[in-house]
Amino acid sequence: MEVAVPGLAKENFEVKVENEMLVISACQESPKEEKGKYTRREFSFMGFERSFVLPDFVDAGAISATYENGILVVALPKKAEAKPLPARTIKIS
Repeated sequence: MEVAVPGLAKENFEVKVENEMLVISACQESPKEEKGKYTRREFSFMGFERSFVLPDFVDAGAISATYENGILVVALPKKAEAKPLPARTIKIS
């Protein structure tokens, strides 16, 4: 899963699993204003939170996340039993 969120640091994110849900949130504090330095300054600072129901085949204990170049990548590995088994020939007795 990839989420495009440029302009934030990885410390601004929280990725957690609770009640079979993957919750991704981010929050950034507004910088302190320096009086008299600007005549006009327009920046928008806000947070967000998104929740996703985890499918049964996802191994919630092995979820990991990385953030690079404005993209948060959340890896959702499959459980071992959900992975397809390789084809094999069954010997008939």
